[in-house]
Amino acid sequence: MNHTRPSADPAARLRRGEAFRALHAGPGPFVVPNPWDAGTARILASFGFAALATTGAGLAHSLGRPDGSNQLTRAELLANATAIVDATGLPVTADLESGFGERPEDVAETIRLAAQAGLAGGSIEDATGRDEDPLRPLDEAVERVAAAVEAAKGLDFPFTVTARAENFFLGRPDLDDTIRRLQAYEAAGADVLYAPALPDAEAIRAVCAAVSTPVNVLMTGALKLSVAELGALGVRRISTGSALSRAALGALTRAAREITGSGTFGFGADALPYAEANALLAAPPAGPAPAPAAAPVSAAPAPNAPSAADRESDPAP
Repeated sequence: MNHTRPSADPAARLRRGEAFRALHAGPGPFVVPNPWDAGTARILASFGFAALATTGAGLAHSLGRPDGSNQLTRAELLANATAIVDATGLPVTADLESGFGERPEDVAETIRLAAQAGLAGGSIEDATGRDEDPLRPLDEAVERVAAAVEAAKGLDFPFTVTARAENFFLGRPDLDDTIRRLQAYEAAGADVLYAPALPDAEAIRAVCAAVSTPVNVLMTGALKLSVAELGALGVRRISTGSALSRAALGALTRAAREITGSGTFGFGADALPYAEANALLAAPPAGPAPAPAAAPVSAAPAPNAPSAADRESDPAP
């Protein structure tokens, strides 16, 4: 029996890389949810998603750090990504921040290390992580994207490079400059374009119409758009960023407020039953790579999962 970990198996890397690239050419948009550790990756894989994405913010928060300001090391980020790949066998694209280094050569090395970690893709952003000058000049940012693309081309499997324009995410709502940057990254060879925190459907439509490369959109509670609606705007890939990890933190803080505020424990009614959590995490990994397909947006309950009526009386620790 082959016990090679999915992240270290060259044949599995090739299958994942090809499957992930093919998803972007599918008949409709697909969702890449963002787990923040191996356990959440296993749970999301059980719902039938065809690929996953890491979240820098989710990882930073799980390590007790705020997001931003270069809080994560490259080694920490890639170790987390490898754990997610090995937990599921699915294609995984990683938030590689700005590439971990000031030189284009540093960005290229990050891409090569990401490939060694078993990733099928990764994103490079044009943020600096510095409060005094948060956004890189365009020519510098383009040079870094080009270095990432060149490094990816030197690999022995398809590695999907996503280029991010951070204007809106950094509080600089300049749609014209965002589009100008994305067009420059497209010309530099990026496989996917991404401008997180676009404010509305019209901005998304404008971005998608301005480029021919697949566009990833970050879904947040403010947008209120469905997968179908995003597809009609021209979106090819949808990620959740740190929203899932923050939803979990929200449940935790609400439970803590209830305990310290009223001395009650009603939050347990919404907790995932112990048996269901164990069943989800005991399931075998999904395997090397699925056949290219759009991820479903809903799924049936896990096999043998306790009903909602059982949650209040769940006796497990």
